[in-house]
Amino acid sequence: MKKILNHLFEHKNLTQEQAKEVLVNMAKGDYNECEIAAFLSIYIMRSITVPELTGFRDALLELCIPVDLEGYNHIDLCGTGGDGKNTFNISTLASFVVAGAGEKVAKHGNYGVSSVCGSSNVLEYLGYEFTNNIPRLKTQLEKAGICFLHAPKFHPAMKNVAPVRRKLGVKTFFNMLGPMVNPSFPRHQLVGVFSLELARLYNYIYQQSDKRYVILHSLDGYDEISLTSPFKMITNKGEQLFRPKEVGFDNYEQKDLFGGDTIEEAAGIFMQVLEGKGTTAQNSVVCANAGMAINCLRPQESRADSIAAAEESLQSGNALLALQSLIAI
Repeated sequence: MKKILNHLFEHKNLTQEQAKEVLVNMAKGDYNECEIAAFLSIYIMRSITVPELTGFRDALLELCIPVDLEGYNHIDLCGTGGDGKNTFNISTLASFVVAGAGEKVAKHGNYGVSSVCGSSNVLEYLGYEFTNNIPRLKTQLEKAGICFLHAPKFHPAMKNVAPVRRKLGVKTFFNMLGPMVNPSFPRHQLVGVFSLELARLYNYIYQQSDKRYVILHSLDGYDEISLTSPFKMITNKGEQLFRPKEVGFDNYEQKDLFGGDTIEEAAGIFMQVLEGKGTTAQNSVVCANAGMAINCLRPQESRADSIAAAEESLQSGNALLALQSLIAI
């Protein structure tokens, strides 16, 4: 690691192969916590390159426990986190809305590191039991329309990194990697990212794949459609800028998206939205993101129709039923 660190301290980059090798060695336990912290900190202070991010991704996918969901035509809705906005769990709620609209979702998630409450925190609080049992996950997907892939269950090789990330408590390149390393290898993906620079990195990498994808970034810094500002959307077809009104929504303020100071508060907001007691702002933001995910799966449909399908899923209680079914299974 000393050689790698000195190489990076000289403002040099890693090749794709070097990046992959470092993460594989990290997983094997070849480095101590101080070395891992130093390595992570470098990428907090400088931009990551496409070969580096690709190498890190390749390592995690090679080391993961794969989940064969071939034939389900599923999607993942996953944000990078790390935007520092402390919003409620928008992408997780949107995942249940998509499932309630009749689509299949394999949601990849983890505990919050740089936020109060990640997707794993809220689902665990609500009674969901994490599993990497493939038949059970398939049953969840068939009966609830959604299964949840708790990252540590599928990336056991990263157990050496998790304590360091928790102690640092800030976003690292693992935030960037989260959406890229879903162990079910979804062919459809909605990704929210915390910067335009990262959005374009994702676009470049995803262009080399067979995915149908939607990459989202709100220009005031959110890793999703926040409806607090115009947002950038990048898909297989290109890059577009939208204002909230152009997709049928009003503008809201940051305080409208507050996610709570505790996991208990976050879970309360989560359930209020699913139970039809959410504010107009909360419902709108969830449906805007869910609508784009539905449109990713239904490219023949207009965005307006996809958003309408999301709204129907939430208002009818189908999204709530998806959560209840998932927990019951």
